[in-house]
Amino acid sequence: MTDSTAEANETFGDLGKILVIIPTYNEIENIPLITARVRAAVPEAHILIADDNSPDGTGQVADGLAAEDPNLQVLHRKGKEGLGAAYLAGFRWGIDRGYDVLCEMDADGSHQPEQLPRLLTALRDADLALGSRWVPGGKVVNWPKTREFISRGGSLYSRVMLRMPLRDITGGYRAFRKQTLLGLGMSDVASQGYCFQVDLAWRAVRAGFRVVEVPITFVERELGASKMSRNILVEALFRVTGWGISSRLGRIPDPVPDREA
Repeated sequence: MTDSTAEANETFGDLGKILVIIPTYNEIENIPLITARVRAAVPEAHILIADDNSPDGTGQVADGLAAEDPNLQVLHRKGKEGLGAAYLAGFRWGIDRGYDVLCEMDADGSHQPEQLPRLLTALRDADLALGSRWVPGGKVVNWPKTREFISRGGSLYSRVMLRMPLRDITGGYRAFRKQTLLGLGMSDVASQGYCFQVDLAWRAVRAGFRVVEVPITFVERELGASKMSRNILVEALFRVTGWGISSRLGRIPDPVPDREA
């Protein structure tokens, strides 16, 4: 399913060089589809596939795609280290190579590439643009009610505990300016999964960056298996609770900006 309202003809050269980071682990069926859709939606964007040594051969398929597309690169990682670690490695790779905008996107199609122009348009007046399911105009498709309850509840709990004004704090469809990432103190980020997304959003708010939410339609994957697990949810609950308590006690320092490579 794609979004018919995509502004396919809009260009974003005013934002600088754009990198879309797509972490993969056993996404062999999805990766050719998602990269083709990114290329069609924002032709000027470059793509980095960050593969965690997928046993199904995703990395090899990605290499084949890269051999045919000079604007597509593959970052081969040693093993499955988690979503947060994959994105941090991708951010550093992109910053080292002079990219000005770095985007997060899932490989399974749940983040529709056709909506990426919305995030990039919003980034013109922001430091971080979040694709949001829980603002007016946002929605989810083909999700069971239990999954929606968990996601909405996770964002609500994080918003209350961390006193953030954002509606969709756990979502992972995002566009960052390079300087925003450098100001988040990435070197001491250790969180993963949902918690990683909460962590970065909270750091951005605390650092005083302008964060905007853009309504998106989130579509449940049709191919492959979800990576969601009980451990990811437990980590998020544990860390957010700890951050919230520490914040109220004045024990959370402001993010220390990273040095630009």
